[in-house]
Amino acid sequence: MTLGDALISAWQQALSEVRDNIELDGRTYRVTVLRSKGLRMVEFEYGPHAIVGIEQNPKTASRWAELARQGNRIMQFRCSGRYVANVCEGKLLCYAAWKAVELPE
Repeated sequence: MTLGDALISAWQQALSEVRDNIELDGRTYRVTVLRSKGLRMVEFEYGPHAIVGIEQNPKTASRWAELARQGNRIMQFRCSGRYVANVCEGKLLCYAAWKAVELPE
């Protein structure tokens, strides 16, 4: 499973299927709900990389928040403290930080 496949799978299981746990490469990771904003979040590992996926907050002023307000399910992914990608309705978009933190293709 590539990292891109893992991000799409995490999005699908956490937001599309609304599971309490996701499974990636035979490992199970808990999906938590942030008390402050009610957003779903999952932390998992891909090789040596710690990845955090956070549901897009529709109450912010970004373009992604506007899409979330329109009903799109979006999860932003961070690694090494930087946003590296997002998945919007099953479509992966990698940011420039993906290469900066040296994530695999």
